[in-house]
Amino acid sequence: MIDVAVVGAGPNGLAAAAVAARAGLAVQVYEANDSIGGAARTQSLNGSEAIFDLGSAVHPMAMQSAAMRELGVHERVEFITPELSFAHVLDGRTACAYKDLERTAEALGGADGQMYRRLVEPLVHQIDGISATLLDTLLRIPRHPQALAVFAAATVGGMGLKEVFSTKYEKAAALYSGCSAHVAGGSRGPASAGAGLFLAATAHAKGWPIPRGGSQAISDALAAEAMAHGAQIHTGVRVNHIDELAAQNILFDTSAEDAAKLSAGHLPEQLSRALSTTRRSPGSCLVHFVLSEPVPWRDQALAAAGTVHLGGTAAQVGKAERAAVHRGSADPFIIVAQPSQFDDSRAPAGQHVIWAYCHVPLDSPADMRHEIQSMIQRAAPGFSEIILEAHVVTAKDLERQNPALIGGDLSGGTMDLLGTIKRPRVSLDPWYLKSKGLYLVSSAAPPGPSVHGMGGYLGAQSMLKREYRINNWKSVE
Repeated sequence: MIDVAVVGAGPNGLAAAAVAARAGLAVQVYEANDSIGGAARTQSLNGSEAIFDLGSAVHPMAMQSAAMRELGVHERVEFITPELSFAHVLDGRTACAYKDLERTAEALGGADGQMYRRLVEPLVHQIDGISATLLDTLLRIPRHPQALAVFAAATVGGMGLKEVFSTKYEKAAALYSGCSAHVAGGSRGPASAGAGLFLAATAHAKGWPIPRGGSQAISDALAAEAMAHGAQIHTGVRVNHIDELAAQNILFDTSAEDAAKLSAGHLPEQLSRALSTTRRSPGSCLVHFVLSEPVPWRDQALAAAGTVHLGGTAAQVGKAERAAVHRGSADPFIIVAQPSQFDDSRAPAGQHVIWAYCHVPLDSPADMRHEIQSMIQRAAPGFSEIILEAHVVTAKDLERQNPALIGGDLSGGTMDLLGTIKRPRVSLDPWYLKSKGLYLVSSAAPPGPSVHGMGGYLGAQSMLKREYRINNWKSVE
């Protein structure tokens, strides 16, 4: 019998495998797809000569993550950090968030620049403490109380900027609202506001980097660390129930629903029911474009941005995101990444790829290519004429690509305040599934979505402490 079986080889599962293997345990990883990476995969689609990030494309949380730092990802992966972290297009005008916060405030100008700087600067100065707090379970005594206090105060300020003062500080509010809208659903609550602030602050701390070769490079680096310490990874192997696995401990890098299904008969009934009825965020529809030349942005400054937000004012962004919950929007908020501006390995010589998505109702079959293309065309006249290929991935397709993305939900469950705390249950040790040897280590557990590997990193440490009384896995080597 092996020590640890990890079900799912996304970044969280691979991080969990690496931690457990470095602690000296025998580890086997099982992945149903033919390749590792989960939502951090980079592949060709439909015979294209270009390669596309199937899930995430830009990785600010990878730079803030203790898992990525401790497991050698920063050394194994070349991260390219654009000087223009992200930009937001408002009806012909552009608000730019440079890595340099001072430059950002100057570019916004006047009261907008002052407001944005006043809101974000304290978080930039406290970014390490804030990252350590937010990239963990929130139900613990904070190790950085000053950073948490700064973050809480800024969150209140951010909610006011987005909902009350958005017309007075239009550019600053739009820039911030675009970050908040990465959390699907258009929530007006503190969870969305805080997530948006954290994301904005990372843009001016360590930036929003793009990994050379695509997101796959991150997954491959985590896999290399796990295998260097003896872990074995099996692809194309679907686990139907944990009774198939001869393992003392099983770590699920899966949806909460699949963790319940795979563990049927082994979990407390109340917990199994809670996992099976996880509250969900809206889904997403992605379009991968191959272009004959770079995007012909009306504002040429956008060519230097790793990420571009299209959606208008803060009010327009909020309206579109709230519409995505139930019916979708004809003018959705769009997130565009243009990796080939910085990494020429993504497409044949002279060609470019962009990755664009919007939120749609959960489990929607809607093909949003027309809406996404139209939104880009408004900001980049002539865009439609340079499209060589367009590969649409609906919310339903996302789940087919990666079963952990239930209904196309990229968040692992609703990211409102309740969904953040009750993830998957209210506990000081939320990764433990109240049954010996069973742990949930995916984005359905703290700290939630994004490519940071912290769910697996923390979940594996929970397992080591509970099952083996290993409190410092790094000292075992």
